[in-house]
Amino acid sequence: MLLPFLNEGIIEAGCDEAGRGCLAGPVFAAAVILPPDFKNDILNDSKQLSEKKRYQLRPIIEQEAVAWGVGIVTEKEIDEINILNASFLAMHRAVDALKIRPEALLIDGNRFKKYNDLPHTCIVKGDGKMMSIAAASILAKTHRDDYMNKLHEKYPHYEWKSNKGYPTVAHRKAIEQYGPSEYHRMTFTLLDPQLSLEF
Repeated sequence: MLLPFLNEGIIEAGCDEAGRGCLAGPVFAAAVILPPDFKNDILNDSKQLSEKKRYQLRPIIEQEAVAWGVGIVTEKEIDEINILNASFLAMHRAVDALKIRPEALLIDGNRFKKYNDLPHTCIVKGDGKMMSIAAASILAKTHRDDYMNKLHEKYPHYEWKSNKGYPTVAHRKAIEQYGPSEYHRMTFTLLDPQLSLEF
């Protein structure tokens, strides 16, 4: 069962990211402040939900949240500062986008780079424990999926519509055949070494 808050009586924003393990496209993050009485029986970690349920929940979260924001760090920035720092920066940008300033941040994961003077708590698998982090995971995932679906129209041979930039066998084989696009993260291992082993 998801908890509505970590510390009662203060404004908490849950933060999560999507796309960290991808070979292509930006990393997206979301920050969500939910009302203290928010309830939803479907809400859960986005990875535990079907695509249909994620998209059912997104307008509910966006309409009922006290505030929400999405932050994006491009593949070029990822290559410059590395994916860990890019994940933190995307969360910072998501918090920047909130119309209400939170008093504390709840971060999915075990590491975070402090945002200004706000206290934060890192919660491992927090998207399966806290409502606000679960809501953030859904917004980050669906906003990123929308973006990758648009990129798929430009580069259909990478099949981003189905893999969203994750390192599937089909995606890696397309990179081997067509080479990387400008949306690929060039500091990542784009080709599986086993695809090109010589015996």
